[in-house]
Amino acid sequence: MIEIERNPWETMVLHAQRTYPNECCGAMLGHMMGEKKVVTEAVPLENAWAGEQGERYQVRPEDLLAADQAARRRGLDLIGIFHSHPDCDAYFSETDLKNSCPWYSFVVLSVQNGTFDHANSFLTDIDQTRADKEELIWPRS
Repeated sequence: MIEIERNPWETMVLHAQRTYPNECCGAMLGHMMGEKKVVTEAVPLENAWAGEQGERYQVRPEDLLAADQAARRRGLDLIGIFHSHPDCDAYFSETDLKNSCPWYSFVVLSVQNGTFDHANSFLTDIDQTRADKEELIWPRS
């Protein structure tokens, strides 16, 4: 289960809406408490994909490493990565699966016509052959 607090949630949604019609991406930082993860901070990152950014995102390894190091300095964990899907559902694509890491949660935000619509979180298996939905809790209004 992953729970996202209000401030990081608002950061994630705002980043997704501002980058529309392109995909956004970012890191989620917080605390691991057994099976529960609590996101206390969202770090927007630049989509480094050189191609059509409305169809794909890429996180630079050095950006993710910097987010992880900043988190550790403050006693936080790198919980996972978020990205948006412009004008489509919040699903985990084959490309997402191939580029995933099984130790992270992946939150996908659906942005329809520039406005947040819905979200889902996914966990991949160790072989990156399957992604299962993870319970996602975010602030509602």
